[in-house]
Amino acid sequence: MGRRVALAWLGFALALSLGVPSAVVAADWGAISPGASTIETVRERYGAPSRETRQKLEGYDTIQWVYEGARAPAGMKRMIVEFGLLTPGGYRPNLVRTFTLEPKPRIFDYVAVMSGWGIPDGVAESEGRKVYFYQRGLLVYFDQSGDDTVSMVFSPPQPEPAAK
Repeated sequence: MGRRVALAWLGFALALSLGVPSAVVAADWGAISPGASTIETVRERYGAPSRETRQKLEGYDTIQWVYEGARAPAGMKRMIVEFGLLTPGGYRPNLVRTFTLEPKPRIFDYVAVMSGWGIPDGVAESEGRKVYFYQRGLLVYFDQSGDDTVSMVFSPPQPEPAAK
């Protein structure tokens, strides 16, 4: 038990050093905030991506940047940033729509997620794995054990579910 607690504290300290926000802040990470960050701010912070893909999504031109290998942020296997967001003021092609982190093992374990973002607004299962939903704009997919994250998808804040 003592070893698990020590590892949990170590994971929490590592998460803080990587920029995990407090639970009261909107879901963002590494100076990227969906709906606010732009292609220019991502380029300034992370440089050129490993690869870029352009496509049409619902009639709009979008861009996907993938950072992997040496270009991925510290502690990550891969980071995928999607640009192009339809806002109340119109379509903004250079605005971050979503980004996905695929952390290396034990970077964002259960304790780090709970310490960084708090209790989720919803919990579901997908293919036998837990998925945490945060209305602030975060989906966390855990591995089969439920202790470690496989991916984290950040988006603009989500509306509250409709009352039944």
